[in-house]
Amino acid sequence: MSTPFSHFFNKISHFSPLENNFTGVLDAIAVKPKMLYFRGKIPENMVVDGLPERPKCVAIVGTRHYTKYGEEVAYKLAFELARHGIIVISGLAYGIDSIAHRAALDAGGLTIAILGTPIDQIYPRAHEGLAREIIDRDGMILSEYAPGEKVYPKTSFLARNRLIAGLSNAVVVVEAAERSGSLNTAMHALDQGKELFVVPGDITRPMSVGCNKLLKQGANPYTEPADVLDFLLPERKRKKRLQPVIFGDTEEETVVLKALADGIRDGDQIIEKTGLDAAIFNQTITMLEIKDLVKGLGANQWTLR
Repeated sequence: MSTPFSHFFNKISHFSPLENNFTGVLDAIAVKPKMLYFRGKIPENMVVDGLPERPKCVAIVGTRHYTKYGEEVAYKLAFELARHGIIVISGLAYGIDSIAHRAALDAGGLTIAILGTPIDQIYPRAHEGLAREIIDRDGMILSEYAPGEKVYPKTSFLARNRLIAGLSNAVVVVEAAERSGSLNTAMHALDQGKELFVVPGDITRPMSVGCNKLLKQGANPYTEPADVLDFLLPERKRKKRLQPVIFGDTEEETVVLKALADGIRDGDQIIEKTGLDAAIFNQTITMLEIKDLVKGLGANQWTLR
């Protein structure tokens, strides 16, 4: 357990969950928190067709002992969700949790970390900087435990999983061993009637056993960000059918633009999909950027203007 960071959390606020529209959804879960403590900003309602609407949220959870495969899947999903204005929720733990928070921040989106410790403690302590960045970028750190409150980690971390699921419209399990805490979050999602997506994994890897069991039990298989985006934003499907075909001034520009339109952001993945030589890709993406048709996101990531 980490030591209290009272100097960091010098603006702790608390409220009853039912006092706020964003956390009011927790009234529907089996064990309701009596009080919530937070640092940062509570997400505000969006205006959709002239009416207020609670922002969409997705929980991304998984093992601390992730593989490269899990890292890539979690990062891409969180990045795309955040880019579409969806709040990414996780638990600030090592592994998949921190990857999801980082990707949401990199995309310029909002992310919420729900602690299994008192609000004035960050665990693991190594993630104090990540917690501060979440707050500085208009996100929120949330806990049901008051500053200095004594907790029992074996139960408090499992208890917070009901809040991760409860605040989310959908839960995605990226990698989970047979006894992973992420499975506990998945069970809360099912109990609460939330949509559950699970990333299929290599049947020979221990970190995939939990995920594959959930899939056998009927969870939605997750294969690409569109699986979750189309569930949360059904109007996206209609817009995709109406989108005009994208053409560039050259064949190379056209294939790169189409790859970006399909949701591929990583330069290496675009090269793999299009079959372009790396030098040709670099020339093409530079010209598209000059023509103001694409925008660089850093770290060899690109998006359409």
